[in-house]
Amino acid sequence: MAEGRTSAERVRQALEDLGRSPDIKQFSENTRTSAEAAAAIGCTVAQIAKSVVFRAVGSNRAVLVIASGANRVDEKLVAAAIGDRIAKADAAFVRDKTGFAIGGVAPVGHAEQPITLIDADLLVHEEIWAAAGTPNSVFRLTPQALVSMTTGRVIAIR
Repeated sequence: MAEGRTSAERVRQALEDLGRSPDIKQFSENTRTSAEAAAAIGCTVAQIAKSVVFRAVGSNRAVLVIASGANRVDEKLVAAAIGDRIAKADAAFVRDKTGFAIGGVAPVGHAEQPITLIDADLLVHEEIWAAAGTPNSVFRLTPQALVSMTTGRVIAIR
């Protein structure tokens, strides 16, 4: 992670480095929650790829679960998928491991590479929207692009 870069710049650069043309939308209103993001974008809550960060207890690594905004993450399924117990991640852990504030955690551009799991329910949509590094920015992508750019494993999270 380059020092002095904003979170939004890191996401833009990470997307460009992956060969993607960043289509980042900035909103004056907050898009921190799935419902707020969907209302601002004009899509369904299910099309929001929300980032939920946990802490793997054994390795102390960040576990990034990219879930449909309509779903609640089943922590037992996540723990089973990674083969480690998980704990809730506080704001300091999220910032330290990802480089992002809660509410703006993007799927790419992390300070440290997280263990990434992707909600299988996202794959039914033609397009989805993910946080772009700040609580009021998002970018559009396909579920297939999300899997490709994160090298995340697709699982059932509910």
